Amino acid sequence: MVQGFLILLFCQLLGECLVTWLAVSIPGSVVGMILLLVGLMIYKKVPDGLRSTSEGLLKILPLLLVPAGVGLMRYFGVLSAYWYQLLIILFVSTLVTMLVVAALLRLMSQEKHEEGH
Repeated sequence: MVQGFLILLFCQLLGECLVTWLAVSIPGSVVGMILLLVGLMIYKKVPDGLRSTSEGLLKILPLLLVPAGVGLMRYFGVLSAYWYQLLIILFVSTLVTMLVVAALLRLMSQEKHEEGH
C-alpha cells in the first residue's frame, strides 16, 4: 500500500514540476494523472500496491470533496452572478464525459471480444 501511495505522490510531484517548468495553466495534479495513465498504459498492468491504495482512496472520495464544496459556498455571491453560464458548462461537460466514457467502453469491449475473453 505504501508503494502505491508513493507512485501516486511521485506522479503528482512530476506533474507539478512539469507545470512549473513549462509554465502552462493546467493543474499539476491533472498532469500527474495523465502521466499515471500513460505509465499504466505502457506497463499494461496495475501494480497490486497501487490497486489497493486506489481502492482505499476511492472509499473515502466523498470525504475528500467536502473542502471543495465548502470553497464553492464561500464564493456563492460571486458564482451566483454567473449561474446560467455555470449551468451550461456543467451540462456540456457532463454530456461530453458521458460520450467519451461510452466510446471508450465500446472500444474496450470490442478489444476484449476480439481477444476472446
